[in-house]
Amino acid sequence: MSPKSKSDFSKTVRVQNSLLNPLEKRFLIYISKLLPEKVTSDYLTLFGLFGSLIAALGYFLTDYSRVYLWFSSLGFVINWFGDSLDGTLARVRNKQRPIYGYFIDHNTDAITAMLIAIGAGLSPFISFYVAMFVVSAYFMLAIFTYINAYLNDEFVITYSAFGPTELRLIIIILNTVFFFVKAENATITIGDATFKMFDALGMLLGFGILVLYTISFFTYKRKFEKIDPPK
Repeated sequence: MSPKSKSDFSKTVRVQNSLLNPLEKRFLIYISKLLPEKVTSDYLTLFGLFGSLIAALGYFLTDYSRVYLWFSSLGFVINWFGDSLDGTLARVRNKQRPIYGYFIDHNTDAITAMLIAIGAGLSPFISFYVAMFVVSAYFMLAIFTYINAYLNDEFVITYSAFGPTELRLIIIILNTVFFFVKAENATITIGDATFKMFDALGMLLGFGILVLYTISFFTYKRKFEKIDPPK
């Protein structure tokens, strides 16, 4: 199978039906029109990556003080600004680079997810193995999305009305809860197994992502079976 051309990438439909998308889209377009010309999409991508590093460092430093949870939340805001605005800026200025942008954006997303997972796993709130489980589930869904974008010319950004922006907002809310509710060592018992409360929440999130992956996998499996039936 030959690589897609620039025109092929331009035909890929972005599916983004998240709860906050209508408001977010208008805000991002408004901000894009205010930015000076010297601010480019590449700069915004790097700014978003810098935000993920701040978020990860904030989690790591919570081993010394929970105040750094606010530092981590700031990192998520910076990450949202850079990651959400880079593509919007290119579209507003009509300077899209679909192949280069696809390559850079999603490799940056992978680095972002890994940095944040490592940072969270090194914090006193969530065990490292739970953080790795969540990011592994995330990568499975991401890989499915990228494969489907290639085969189906449809790039699904949101699942069940939730997308990256909603996920960041949920994490910021959880950071706030972590700060005010001092329950790092609170436990939940399920059968004969006992888990830290926040580990149980993390595992629930990971399994939720896997459920979305499984439903999406079998939905598109049936579709591709009809498109490409056995001889």
